[in-house]
Amino acid sequence: MRIDIISVVPSLLESPFNHSIVKRAQDKGLVEIVVHDLRGYGLGNYKQIDDTQFGGGAGMVMMIEPIVNCIKKLQLQRSYDEIIYMTPDAQTLNQATANSLSLKENIVILTGHYKGVDQRIRDKYITKEISIGDYVLTGGELAAAVLVDATIRLIPGVIGDEQSALTDSFQDNLLSPPVYTRPANFEGMKVPDILLSGNFPKIEDWRSDKAYERTQQIRPDLLNE
Repeated sequence: MRIDIISVVPSLLESPFNHSIVKRAQDKGLVEIVVHDLRGYGLGNYKQIDDTQFGGGAGMVMMIEPIVNCIKKLQLQRSYDEIIYMTPDAQTLNQATANSLSLKENIVILTGHYKGVDQRIRDKYITKEISIGDYVLTGGELAAAVLVDATIRLIPGVIGDEQSALTDSFQDNLLSPPVYTRPANFEGMKVPDILLSGNFPKIEDWRSDKAYERTQQIRPDLLNE
């Protein structure tokens, strides 16, 4: 998979992509992440990428020309399955979306900034819009990092134990059950006996029951989907 990210502040993405699972995925050649500085496509001597909005109002808007120039240059090099815009006013990212994107080959992610992008970009070039929650960040870079992490970890070979990703929260519209490790008894707090029994069918039944109970208590809305 190749992921191209168009950013106003590309340095914000240096740390998330140079550590842990995402870095290992790149080192293995399973994913290529390329961040493009939008200012490299800015207009005039000052590399302008934003302007005041028509009709008045507070805040600047990302201009259409620099973004289109960047997207068109990328499209000359390869075909993209999705051109994604990270924005608060969109459908919220969920596990199903991450699962779907992990099967793609080439993706562009446009990170918003200021008051957002010229609507004509969204109308003509964007194929999917994604939010990571009902709140506003300074820019879309951190949201893009969340999307990339959630997607990449699902690519076969990225995580050593691939079954681990398949048992994460939300994979079956259920939250994960409680998990425990050694010691079995710490200051009187004991691990449930069933997990020490070695009876794996019953252990799976226990985990399924606990996953349902936890979902019912914390996120009952997931049970209605």
